[in-house]
Amino acid sequence: MITGAAYGIGRATAALFAREGARLTVTDIQGEPLLAFADELRETGVDVETVIGDVSREDDARRMITAATERFGRLDVLVANAGIIPLGDVQEMTAAAWDDVMAIDGRGMFLSCKFGIEAMLATGGGSIVCLSSISGVAGQKRQAAYGPAKFVATGLAKHLAIEWADRGIRVNAVAPGTITTERVNQMRDEPGGAEYLAAVEAQHPMGRMGEPAEVASAIAFLASDDASFITGAVLPVDGGYLAQ
Repeated sequence: MITGAAYGIGRATAALFAREGARLTVTDIQGEPLLAFADELRETGVDVETVIGDVSREDDARRMITAATERFGRLDVLVANAGIIPLGDVQEMTAAAWDDVMAIDGRGMFLSCKFGIEAMLATGGGSIVCLSSISGVAGQKRQAAYGPAKFVATGLAKHLAIEWADRGIRVNAVAPGTITTERVNQMRDEPGGAEYLAAVEAQHPMGRMGEPAEVASAIAFLASDDASFITGAVLPVDGGYLAQ
């Protein structure tokens, strides 16, 4: 199951998993693009279940997991990807904006993992990959709400890995740098966004931003049996950003 699969990293991950032969449950709050994407996958012969919902709502998060287990009988992999990226410093961010990002990026990831683990325990284990960020490992300017929310993803991966390692459930995270998702590209049209992105791009030692497919490859590795002795890890996919 991949949350936030209509666009960006979630979409790229679903496409890669489909090419690898996975049976997919894809979810998003944006119904029209999600359903259109699922139809594209089905045209290639992929078995796909779709759930439109909000990961921050407990009933929706539970319904997503239930849809996967009822359709396919089990949940082997959960990619907790859904999130929003507000841009602003602590003076610019409102309390309402803080609550929004913490609800989706924080509470939503907690709920996805909670119900995902419940399903995995019933069938002997599985693998969870949480989407963190370089902002969830180190400080960045103008990430006063998003960065702390991504520290939730980092913390969940570490704590849940320890809680469930002896029950066959691995929990890891990826920490992407700045990736050319639709959301990041939209920042160019926001106040200060173009200047912010130019500065951030220059901070990546490889001299460019990453592509969604590059993050998807890291997620697929952590989800797979090739990473069978890896849990509690936070894997940077950041062009060297965090190595500085």
